[in-house]
Amino acid sequence: MSSLIFPPYLQEGDRIIILSPSSKIDKTFLKGANKRLKSWGLEVVFAKHAGSAHGTYAGSIRQRLEDLQEAMDDEKAKAILCSRGGYGAVHLVGKSDFTKFREHPKWLIGFSDITALHNEFQKNGFASLHAPMARHLAVEPEDDFCTQALKDILFGNILAGEEAFGYVCPKHKLNHEGTGTGILRGGNLSVFYGLRGTPYDLPAEGTILFIEDVGERPHAVERMMYNLKLGGVLEKLSGLIIGQFTEYEENKSLGKDLYGALADLVKEYDYPICFDFPVGHVTANFPMINGAEVTLEAGKKEVKLSFNI
Repeated sequence: MSSLIFPPYLQEGDRIIILSPSSKIDKTFLKGANKRLKSWGLEVVFAKHAGSAHGTYAGSIRQRLEDLQEAMDDEKAKAILCSRGGYGAVHLVGKSDFTKFREHPKWLIGFSDITALHNEFQKNGFASLHAPMARHLAVEPEDDFCTQALKDILFGNILAGEEAFGYVCPKHKLNHEGTGTGILRGGNLSVFYGLRGTPYDLPAEGTILFIEDVGERPHAVERMMYNLKLGGVLEKLSGLIIGQFTEYEENKSLGKDLYGALADLVKEYDYPICFDFPVGHVTANFPMINGAEVTLEAGKKEVKLSFNI
């Protein structure tokens, strides 16, 4: 088991490129993100179509792909911030050339639909950041925990101090207690589910998987999880982090609430499992380093996720 290649950490004066690989975005959020990132001492560059519109997308497939490729090839850039999710990133998967990126790797930042790009970057051997995007940076205050955690990761402040960087959250009654170490992977369940059976599928062995979603009906979530179960994915994991599932109606069509149904589905596994972890389409969306080795401790009183960096 080994973690993926970490791009270099950022320093004041470094360049970050904001692009929109999926849906179009309100330009107000682009301005807010620009202001926040400049306050960190970064040089902010907008991709050509970052604020454009092409139907519901930020540009045609060709335009969005060109923006992504130019950002990946930029020798001076150290990070790429995806402005938002929405649908569309899957259009770009498998079409990027990583030749120059391997010479000048950079952090890819985003979540939700950006999970598709995270899978592609991991397939090519690079860690990336499942983390808040432009709206969060524009709307939340300077001392917002997730904003500060994102900044700390990008600038390498997680290496300071004697204790490993990580998160602590309260225990949930459905948790499976235990400790597991593995490579952190995951993101939006429906997005990486859509890549199952492709070269961009997530490897199961030695993985601590985290999942979240928005607007998916409980039975659809359960169906996707059964695919992971019947496909032999769940049994090979080293740990499972069940995050936030939001904007759906809890109608108990499964005979119980969503977490309860998922608890039944995973009850046979003896690795650590935690429910209600702060990751997903919520304000408390903790930045997760896809491709990092982590230790998940589900204890009697709390859950701790430590990054072994």
